[in-house]
Amino acid sequence: MHADLLFTGGPVLTPENHEGPGGPRGPEGRGATAVAVTGDRITAVGNSEVHDLVGPKTEVVDLAGRLLLPGFQDAHVHPVPAGLELSQCDLTGAKTAEETLAAVRAYADAHPEREWITGGGWSMEAFAGGTPTKVLLDAVVPDRPVYLPNRDHHGAWVNSRALELAGVTRDTPDPTDGRFERDASGEPNGMLQEGAMHYVGRHTPRATAADRLAALLRAQRELHALGITAWQDALIGAFVGMEDPSDAYLTAARDGSLTARVVGALWWDRERGAEQIPELVERRAAFSHGRFRADSVKLMLDGVAENGTAALLDPYLDRCGCATANRGKSFIDPARLPSYVTELDALGFQCHFHALGDRAVRDALDAVEAARRANGRSDTRPHLAHLQVVHPDDVPRFARLGATANIQPLWAAHEPQMDELTLPFLGPERASWQYPFGALLRSGAGLAAGSDWPVSSADPLQGIHVAVNRVAPDGTGPVFLPDERIDLTAALMAYTAGSAYANHLDDTGSVRAGALADLVVLDRDPYAGPPEEIASAKVALTYVGGERVHTASGA
Repeated sequence: MHADLLFTGGPVLTPENHEGPGGPRGPEGRGATAVAVTGDRITAVGNSEVHDLVGPKTEVVDLAGRLLLPGFQDAHVHPVPAGLELSQCDLTGAKTAEETLAAVRAYADAHPEREWITGGGWSMEAFAGGTPTKVLLDAVVPDRPVYLPNRDHHGAWVNSRALELAGVTRDTPDPTDGRFERDASGEPNGMLQEGAMHYVGRHTPRATAADRLAALLRAQRELHALGITAWQDALIGAFVGMEDPSDAYLTAARDGSLTARVVGALWWDRERGAEQIPELVERRAAFSHGRFRADSVKLMLDGVAENGTAALLDPYLDRCGCATANRGKSFIDPARLPSYVTELDALGFQCHFHALGDRAVRDALDAVEAARRANGRSDTRPHLAHLQVVHPDDVPRFARLGATANIQPLWAAHEPQMDELTLPFLGPERASWQYPFGALLRSGAGLAAGSDWPVSSADPLQGIHVAVNRVAPDGTGPVFLPDERIDLTAALMAYTAGSAYANHLDDTGSVRAGALADLVVLDRDPYAGPPEEIASAKVALTYVGGERVHTASGA
């Protein structure tokens, strides 16, 4: 049988082993130079002998020395909110307070018809202490309410009009899962942390079903252009101004416009308990169609270190280096979490934890251990995302429990948010436990990788660059905890086989005969250059099931 598609003339990343958590550990010589595809699957991997499969209708792609590898997979991403923000007041490119305010003013002036100014993505380091105030927004948009989540989406910046419409005053108490930042007189100053976001976010205009579908398809184009062929959406549900994207996925899956393979992580309502589990079972059945299935559950255990809500075993420090009374927040009762996870695991759900602080990581691992003890070692493949601070005692538990470490490598570098808003409040010892990719890998843990886009760039090559170098893609700053660097193959495998394992997409994630032809061609072979140039690589071609879904200009 002739092949429909043949790649030839370049290196092919072929793993030596396709089994086990996190996938393979290295390439099998990288000797292959040709790959044949028939229908939606790879039918041959080799060298000149594969050319025998060329027929009169075979499309031949000359790699010309460029690397062919499995399609990237993002194990933790939010495409629909990202797509919506791209059509709103997008502040991701602003570096300073002045640039941010100018962008808000320009957007408001360009959209006088908008009842609310919404969007977000601003950088905390652009403002003193990471907390801008309503006074700044009032100066540029005095007449309409403004609601702008920051880059990590764990806080929102609002103006006086928004607080007024939401009825938030000095007498409004802080919610249990968040806080209102206040000025010296006790008045809310316009910065909302975590659960406090909901007080204003619930009043913002809702996107329509058509808006959500358009946002998904726009985000899909962006992700395909970055070589991403599959992902896990880390929030299927509605939460703090983030709308439920499930209708968009179902529409796209049914009409064929969903070209990616997607796993949905159903949102665990942290205000409720086990009584919601039957609803999750119903949603799993209702939301699974075609290339979309919703058989994971997202449990958000804590917040983020920059605003002091990541759950820590020991207290945060103040700017003078003294211990405070704050150990962060546990959004789900740690005493009840093991029973929730055990029941979900018994029902065949994967548990996808947001666990950023060392206490949250330990709580998640304790819950997985309880589930393993009660249910035995099942194939539910739990994974813990973010892992900013991991106590050394907990590193070996990942491999022992079969819990995948879902890393967001872009964050493991010196940048103002790390150096000014995180390191001073952790202290030297705890700061050295951050993003322990190398330690996890050496302990036998399986690594998956994701971006958390729109929190940070969805570009896997930028994340791979940081995982290998522990330096930001722009090359500035010293190496961040150099012992935690991993090699290029391990980083590539985290974004391919490792995430495929976490996503239960076992016939993807590797270039081998019989696997689905989800493939990426880079514009170069990053193995042929120095590690410092990894981020310069770009995606030339992206295929899902043998169908081309992205072609870069000039490719």
